[in-house]
Order: sequence, then structure tokens, then C-alpha cells
Amino acid sequence: MAIVGFGQLESLFRKAAGLDLDKNKAKEITDIVEKKLYDLLLIGERNASYNGRDVIWECDVPLTKGFLESIHKFRALEQEIDIEPILEFLASKPPLKYPLEAELEKKLPEIVGTLLYILARIIKETDEGCRQPSSEDIARAGRILDLTM
Repeated sequence: MAIVGFGQLESLFRKAAGLDLDKNKAKEITDIVEKKLYDLLLIGERNASYNGRDVIWECDVPLTKGFLESIHKFRALEQEIDIEPILEFLASKPPLKYPLEAELEKKLPEIVGTLLYILARIIKETDEGCRQPSSEDIARAGRILDLTM
């Protein structure tokens, strides 16, 4: 099961960057976001350990200034992301050494939504004329996301 449904994904990409998605591109996009979410939580786990805690707090997750600014832009889109598919995805991954604090768990939909927002904006910024991203556009945006986060 994907971390976010196609309808939500399509709506978010349209609102965030004026992009139209083919249904067959949804998995490519959600795979990138799922990987990046897990990466963020792995670094959060490491940071919690460095700070002598056995729980991952929101401040342990490496959210950059740009990411935090993008959270506000994602919120302005008024897109709801369900937490259940996110928790199901995390349950399918190797377990983290530490649990997430309740506040961080509540913010997971917002973090996922912001990752999707950023991915859409990267696609648009790298090709302003892009209306319907190709697999190459999506992969390039994923590589940029990997380099910057």
C-alpha cells in the first residue's frame, strides 16, 4: 500500500506546482518519499542516541530551514494526508531502534506532505515548462532531494 493515495498525490502536485500526473508515475513518486521519510527517521534515531535519549523527538529529525518553510507552504495547500498508510509503511521497514515521541508521530503526515510538496517544486524548478513529469523528471528530482536532505 502506498504512503498516499493517487487522488491526494494528484491534487497536491497540481496545487503545489501545476503538474498533472499519470497514475503510473505515482509509485515512482511515493517510493522516493517513503525512502526519504525513512532516511530522516534513521538520522533522527542517530541524533536521539547522541543526545542520550531512547525516544526520537521531532528536534532529532534533521529538518532544514528550507524544509520548515516548505511546511508552511504545504499547510497553505490545505491537503490532508492520512497517518494510517504512513504507519503501515513504517511497520513494513526494519524497526527503528527507538520509538517516535507522540508529537513526532502526529507530525508524520505533515512531513510526508512536505516531502511531496518539495518533490513537486523541484520538478517544476528544474523544468519550468513541465506540465506532465516523465520518469526521468521524477528520478532527477529524487536525486536532487537525496543530495540536499
